[in-house]
Amino acid sequence: MSEEKRDLTYSDFIHPRYWPTWLGIALLWLIAHTPLAFQRGLGILMGRAAYYLLPKRRHIAEVNINLCFPELTSDQRQDLVKSAFDNNAIGYFEAASAWFTGKERFRSITKAHGLENLQAAQAKGKGVILLGGHFTTLDLGGALFDIYSSAASMQRDHDNPLFNLVMTRARSKFCHPVLSKDDLRGLIRLLKNGKTIWYATDQDYGRRGSVFAPFFKVPAATITTTSRIAQKTGSLVVPFSHFRNKDGGYDIYFEPALSNYPTGDDVADAKATNLAIENAIRRYPAQYLWMHRRFKTEPQGKSHRKYSGK
Repeated sequence: MSEEKRDLTYSDFIHPRYWPTWLGIALLWLIAHTPLAFQRGLGILMGRAAYYLLPKRRHIAEVNINLCFPELTSDQRQDLVKSAFDNNAIGYFEAASAWFTGKERFRSITKAHGLENLQAAQAKGKGVILLGGHFTTLDLGGALFDIYSSAASMQRDHDNPLFNLVMTRARSKFCHPVLSKDDLRGLIRLLKNGKTIWYATDQDYGRRGSVFAPFFKVPAATITTTSRIAQKTGSLVVPFSHFRNKDGGYDIYFEPALSNYPTGDDVADAKATNLAIENAIRRYPAQYLWMHRRFKTEPQGKSHRKYSGK
């Protein structure tokens, strides 16, 4: 989204064509102020409905989970698919809670693990790249992190300009600042100034700028940008993940900064980042966004048919 569109204000969206979006935002605002237990229950209902009503997304999740967890039985993998839809829907309501009620609601029910790893990396006075993944607590994770420290983030702007305005302003409450995913100059500038920034590398962006590295033992197109930015800025890379737990609270994890990284070998570096994200996913496999086509780009000579048939 252009900087001009980012400069829009709410008064730019009074036309009736935006009224359905306003209605949806109002509904999210209302849900955000309900008890968290209610939100989780509603999320399970919505997630199960989505499982049956969105066959293409269900098929993508099935393919991903079948590839990544061959050791599970067929029934176990299908249960994991269903649970992934439930958790994804819960995540939407948690995002609304983070946007519209703020981080204080979560302070007493959030526990940080390995916070000393983040603090040790930040104490070196260099930039810190929080190596993140697309977990279902994606937006909430930013608010939970802001309880303990401060970071910038990058986002893909939403196609709906009104929703994008709401999303960006809400995220800006706990991410300082929120950069466009294409603003690499801004990212590098922040890191050279010793800032911390959340950065996710776990989606398939095609062959350009990518190498193939194992992700759950499956060759996956993995961008090389992370290691190149770390090399250019001298930043440390700290794996960061966040999950809801069965007790109604939340856990966030900071792993030790990746050692001997970057190596200068793009494939070796991609293996390291993929393994860090994979290890985080294994804590709560159902809380990962399995609905995106992580393996859509395949090595030369492969069939390119993983997601066909639906």
